Amino acid sequence: MNFREQLECLEVEYLSPYAAYSKDSKGRDRLEEKCDMRTDYQRDRDRILHCKSFRRLKHKTQVFLAPKGDHYRTRLTHTLEVSQIARSIAKALRLNEDLTEAIALGHDLGHTPFGHAGESALNSVCKDGFRHNEQSIRIVELLENKGQGLNLTREVKDGILNHKTSGTPSTLEGKVVRLSDKIAYINHDMDDAVRGQILTEEEIPKDLSEILGDTTKKRLNKLIHDIVINSDGKDDIMMSDPVNDAMVRLREYMFERVYTNPLAKGEEYKVKEMLIQLYNYYINHIDLLPNESLTLIGKGEHAERVVCDYIAGMSDQYSVNKFEELFVPKAWLL
Repeated sequence: MNFREQLECLEVEYLSPYAAYSKDSKGRDRLEEKCDMRTDYQRDRDRILHCKSFRRLKHKTQVFLAPKGDHYRTRLTHTLEVSQIARSIAKALRLNEDLTEAIALGHDLGHTPFGHAGESALNSVCKDGFRHNEQSIRIVELLENKGQGLNLTREVKDGILNHKTSGTPSTLEGKVVRLSDKIAYINHDMDDAVRGQILTEEEIPKDLSEILGDTTKKRLNKLIHDIVINSDGKDDIMMSDPVNDAMVRLREYMFERVYTNPLAKGEEYKVKEMLIQLYNYYINHIDLLPNESLTLIGKGEHAERVVCDYIAGMSDQYSVNKFEELFVPKAWLL
């Protein structure tokens, strides 16, 4: 019996009967030989961690566009915080922590430069629309690894695709990530908003603070404990009604005070115009796309979608540099 098989046996002995066991995975789209040391979900986690799309997340906006300071969240730090919260919940409930971590690390791979502003811009011009969760799947199935994709297990892809509020993951691990994503962004976006002097802790409605707590630490502790207590021994992931209602209302408060606040979002129209112009430029100059993009078109991928792939994969600064290169006049030197 090799190391992987020993780990698979340990999962069956220790994990909850509602957990997703590695040995029972529905597999990959392309068959491949099993690793002798790592379970399938551990391999998926490692593939995501080492892919280019994951590394680019460190240069993509979470909420605040080009903030002046080193301590504001990026799409990468958001991903790491989601992973930490999700793993804490999964460990307490004896779910498959490796599957949970793989889904969490991969859930935002498809995000555009400048966060949801970039997503909105591409959605407005792309013929079939643009949704970052679907783009994440496109990345792991096709765009990474020179057009070969990462060949992830179906459980990991299901969790990535269904991490949005409207999604319905097929595993409890996916449901944990779906909730952890909300818990992470509500709390760290509030922390960033306080740092950016957009709001103060004292301004948060008292009835919400009384239920959830009046600091980030207390809120995280309350939300995580509530999920674990209400999900333990059940074939579902859930929160108590009072805590769930408070979190929903806190999210609504954040949309009102932060996500639509001119101080935080005043530059978004510029981002949208910039990315739309980049899209239109490359649609009319397909030959200037990178070789990997041209190869995809040569294999039958629609040019409009490939242009979206290229722009969505850009970091914030790379998209600005490309825009300046293409549209901003340069001084003429004799």
